Amino acid sequence: MKVVVVESPAKAKTINKYLGSDYKVVASYGHVRDLPAKDGSVVPDSDFAMSWEVDGKSEKHVRTIVEAVRGADRLFLATDPDREGEAISWHVNEVLKSRRALKHLDVKRVVFNEVTKNAVLEAFARPRDIDRELVEAYLARRALDYLVGFTLSPVLWRKLPGSRSAGRVQSVALRLVCEREAEIEAFKSREYWTIEVEFRTEAGQTFTARLTHLDGKRLDRFDLDTETKARAAAAAILHASDFAVGEIDSRQVRRNPFPPFTTSTLQQEASRKLGLAASRTMQIAQRLYEGIDIAGETVGLITYMRTDGVAIAAEAIAAARRLISDEFGPRYVPGEPRIYRSPAKNAQEAHEAIRPTDIDRKPGEIAADLDPDQRRLYELIWKRTVASQMASALLEQVTVDIADPTMRLRLRANGSVVIFDGFFALYQEDRDDTADEEGEGSRLPAMRKNERLGRGAVEPKQHFTQPPPRYTEASLVKKLEELGIGRPSTYASILQVLQDRDYVRLEKRRFIPEDRGRLVTAFLTNFFERYVEYGFTADLENQLDDVSGGRTDWKEVLRNFWRDFSAAIDGTRELTITQVLAALDAELGRHFFPDDGSGRDPRLCPGCGTGRLSIKLGKFGAFIGCSDYPNCRYTRPLALEGEGEELAAADTLLGTDPASGLPIFLKKGPYGHYVQLGPDGEHKPKRVALPRSAKPADIDLDAALRLLALPRELGRHPETGETIVAGIGRFGAYIKHGTTFKSLAPDDYVLTIGLNRAVVLLAEPAAERRGGPQLVRELGEHPEGGVVGLYSGRYGPYISHDRVFASLPRAADPDSFLLEQAVQLLTAQRQKGKGQKRKSSRSAVTPAKPRGVARPAGTRDRATASASKKPGAKKARSRSSAQPH
Repeated sequence: MKVVVVESPAKAKTINKYLGSDYKVVASYGHVRDLPAKDGSVVPDSDFAMSWEVDGKSEKHVRTIVEAVRGADRLFLATDPDREGEAISWHVNEVLKSRRALKHLDVKRVVFNEVTKNAVLEAFARPRDIDRELVEAYLARRALDYLVGFTLSPVLWRKLPGSRSAGRVQSVALRLVCEREAEIEAFKSREYWTIEVEFRTEAGQTFTARLTHLDGKRLDRFDLDTETKARAAAAAILHASDFAVGEIDSRQVRRNPFPPFTTSTLQQEASRKLGLAASRTMQIAQRLYEGIDIAGETVGLITYMRTDGVAIAAEAIAAARRLISDEFGPRYVPGEPRIYRSPAKNAQEAHEAIRPTDIDRKPGEIAADLDPDQRRLYELIWKRTVASQMASALLEQVTVDIADPTMRLRLRANGSVVIFDGFFALYQEDRDDTADEEGEGSRLPAMRKNERLGRGAVEPKQHFTQPPPRYTEASLVKKLEELGIGRPSTYASILQVLQDRDYVRLEKRRFIPEDRGRLVTAFLTNFFERYVEYGFTADLENQLDDVSGGRTDWKEVLRNFWRDFSAAIDGTRELTITQVLAALDAELGRHFFPDDGSGRDPRLCPGCGTGRLSIKLGKFGAFIGCSDYPNCRYTRPLALEGEGEELAAADTLLGTDPASGLPIFLKKGPYGHYVQLGPDGEHKPKRVALPRSAKPADIDLDAALRLLALPRELGRHPETGETIVAGIGRFGAYIKHGTTFKSLAPDDYVLTIGLNRAVVLLAEPAAERRGGPQLVRELGEHPEGGVVGLYSGRYGPYISHDRVFASLPRAADPDSFLLEQAVQLLTAQRQKGKGQKRKSSRSAVTPAKPRGVARPAGTRDRATASASKKPGAKKARSRSSAQPH
């Protein structure tokens, strides 16, 4: 028997069909082990020794793999063909070694770029050893990320309470977003005017031209900066006559097709054309890669989706050229096949671009087998791939100069016409932001030199310069790629981490930095500038690429980084809060105290009328306070004046349900927002709470209809064949398989979770129900004696010492919480007279209620409603414990 290990059960099911009964394919469900989230997992003083740990979620899958290899004669590690896939194979191999499960078993690595029968069988015919250089590049990246996170977060906590590191690469992406916002705030809009004139040819055709010269001088953009000047220029044109055609410049321009998709360009185009987030795009692409059931056969529809290569296989090029000739005609096939080369300095391990595994599998032919998002993404990939092998488009661009007899007034008209559409017939790439004047113009009528023109309407147009646009997901990924920051497997996670930690938010598909994100960025750029520099981060990425290419020793990279980074950390030990506040106030003062143009001092305290507002730091984070403290106790949250308010409690009408004709509302109840079908009345209308990950501002009619349509079927479980559904219940979003319910993780969205992710969640062991608080770790000795403990309790993490309890601040990271922070919290709690331990007899006999997922918005929690009635409260606890959904 031969055993094959892959990442996911969907991929395992597909490959098992190809390999036959002599093979047993099992899934690792991603990484089987990781660095524990605690101090000491990477030890620089021991030559960067790394301690790995198989967590509870992965233990079940490891045992399955161990059981499978018993009695096997060969083991194939067939995880993904990139650096991360190589690392998963290495981890599986190391875990099996440590458990003495391999003995004399022959272990080989197998890689394939597409999950098709031919590709898989060919890969198994050419197995290899694990690539140590790729593994070392992974180890270096993992160690760097760990060292930055676990070294920098405590510094941030001490100097900037309530904050923690966004991550090594994420901090640089956050800086990009914050710097763009600062540019927008500093931008001063300028007024300018243009004059557009309608002309008529001798044949009677009309077109529009723009004034370029006035009084014989060329106009710069801001020469006409007032309405008075614009009206004067328009009057000059109205008083002139006998306009005629001057020079006519006509030239042909070729537009070449775009190369096939890389990871970043796929994420960019899916964001622009389909409105998909980068993480969602990768989820769908993963499913298309691992296999879809088509006519009773599971087949991978696209090649591997994490790549920065743009080349495609010769047979795919040949197939595309045949299809183009059949569908569009021989004119659309270029004389020679198009060969693309990656502009990246070191295109990574999976070199081929993202393409369909079979060009002849047209989107329309398999639309019935795909869900809407899968169909749209597959169609996008198919069109881009085929278009990349089509002939260039040919355009004629025409520029016509027009002047009066004195040559003191001159105008210009631009136009273009498509002579041959070429690849335009199938595909055109979208852009995020189009400048006002970059258009190629409309088609111009035929004209000859010196032809007299009839003047029509003269229209002055007012314009204002615009600030640089905020980043979209597409433009931020593009910027990161241009700077050489991040790699194909990291773009989606970079953007997701920034949102999950509330450092940025998406509004109208644009990134806006949260105040806490700007605070962290300001701190890092002032005191750790080198480590958020774009050039430094890009150079470190190149060094990791050199490790994967065997050109650099990975520990040498770590030693060089740690030497300087640890020195920078030590340099902050003498940094005072006063110095931090001064730097933050200077950096962010313009943001938090903007000049509204009224002449009022934006820093004048509204509480006392004499003090000066500035950024302050408390034990729970930053806030804005008055300089005349303690005489004046005015404070406000760290936000612009008047900001931070949630949506009003009033109902918001989203639209009408096309099926029932009833109105759909977005409402806010005592426990949050929810959507409602129909008005309040005698009969209770249908209501669905918003998932925790959804923001009320992002809910439109389409999202509301999808929520009201829940539960939805995800597909059949690959092992049991039973249907898996996703929905929202009393305690929040869940998936259901048979009689088994599973709450969704915070990163999972009930409207977009796919079958593969659902199978992974269902395979994870259920959380143990605890009878009471659990000790997480001991923080150390209290100055007054006794140990301070960090516990995980019913309502979250808290600390305890000498019968005094204090909950951790919401923004605190339990993994990096320090003893000195705990002592401050306990002291404050003791001074308030709170936190005293209740009677031990009660705590000993009353078990803690397992924490639910979330109460549906607009409904009332039974335990809360009857809190004053102890018997009722106990019954409510009993019910919620027995049935999660």
